[in-house]
Amino acid sequence: MSIKIKGIKGKDFIIKDDDNLCKKLCMLIEGRCTIGVLEALKKYRYTEQRYYQLSNAFEKNGSEALIDKKRGPDKQTVRTKETINQIIRLRFLDPLASAAVIAQKLNQLGYKVSIRSVERTITEYGLQKKLIR
Repeated sequence: MSIKIKGIKGKDFIIKDDDNLCKKLCMLIEGRCTIGVLEALKKYRYTEQRYYQLSNAFEKNGSEALIDKKRGPDKQTVRTKETINQIIRLRFLDPLASAAVIAQKLNQLGYKVSIRSVERTITEYGLQKKLIR
């Protein structure tokens, strides 16, 4: 579903529904300059709180602040590159050591890591024990 902004000479400006930057910017412009905040909120399907968040962000940083950011954490908090390297190192030093033993050794070395994080790393890097039949 697209959004239409009525033009003065019968020409409409159409905003595609997936163009979030344009929608946010047009909502702010229409909210302040033409149809008012409440009408803009209904038209663009945003909450009043979100409108003012976007408005404040726009005032501080311009249209750059309206661009959608990547969601989620910026980095892995527990399994840092150094922790992963230590897990791999300990696995190669003792291939028969379980994830619990590796986690315990890492905790003794000062790395805060859970057994599940060690298991995930072992699985992701293909370091599982090979069973002999």
